[in-house]
Amino acid sequence: MSQLDSRHIDEIAALLAVATERSFVAAGRTLQRHPTVVSKRLAAMERRLGIRLIERTTRQVRLTDAGARLVERLSSAAGLITEAEQEASMGAAEIRGVLRLALPASLGRLWLGPMLPEFLAAHPLVNIEADYSERFVDIVAEGFDAVIRVGELADSRLIAKKLSDHRRILCASPVYINEHGAPKNPRDLASHNCLGFTGLASYPEWRLSKGERRETIVTKGTLTANDSETLLAAARAGVGILGAGDWLMSRDIVAGRLVRVLPDWELDAKGGVYLVRPSAKFTPAKTMAFKAWIEAKFEDGAPWGLSRRTRA
Repeated sequence: MSQLDSRHIDEIAALLAVATERSFVAAGRTLQRHPTVVSKRLAAMERRLGIRLIERTTRQVRLTDAGARLVERLSSAAGLITEAEQEASMGAAEIRGVLRLALPASLGRLWLGPMLPEFLAAHPLVNIEADYSERFVDIVAEGFDAVIRVGELADSRLIAKKLSDHRRILCASPVYINEHGAPKNPRDLASHNCLGFTGLASYPEWRLSKGERRETIVTKGTLTANDSETLLAAARAGVGILGAGDWLMSRDIVAGRLVRVLPDWELDAKGGVYLVRPSAKFTPAKTMAFKAWIEAKFEDGAPWGLSRRTRA
């Protein structure tokens, strides 16, 4: 079997980076090389193969048909190499390495982050890098081992495990209810001070459901924000009615700081809390250990579930 020259590996890396970035400058940043080095590697590859792979213009680079076919084959080969490495890591006797997690910001800070020391104690050779953000990260491109997502999923490249339902409910403080009264039906919300979360896809509408019944209310209020915890503090202070995930408000409900409003209705009820992993044949042992651990934490229901917390 012929040996793969290290220079050929550098040329392949240059071609794949340019194919992805469509720019020598951006490819150079990806490879941490000067753009001229990337260009020279591609030129060397073209001379070696005797074919043009890239069409260069002053504004952009474009793959030739031959270049596109080669990139497709090389990308498949790179995937096989990754799978081989992952298969090897699965055979390790010890669970070790850096586990990169992407967690939803507020839910992660309130519930998931405080649980991570337990996982680290059980697996002392694992280091966790946790990224907190409300955006939907690209788990493959950004190199995450696992992601916790809230809402609906549509990416077929990924492996998803539903950990729990995601319920959005309405709450207000007893102070607000005593002063303004409790709405009797969804239409009454139009005359109440409703705290607006701009991250809600339907904002400023609240789409409420009760069995087969549906009501849509255009809300208004004195405070809007893209941060759930800011709105939670305002609800506690009696500013208005908050519609949010039960995970955000369950502690305050149990403590009596908040009470349910229209308890038979749910807000944008569709969705779940999911563990998401890259779709790969071989999954590293560290990721499988995290999968088993987080699924066990949700086995009896979500940690923030009101029935679970009442039992506790």
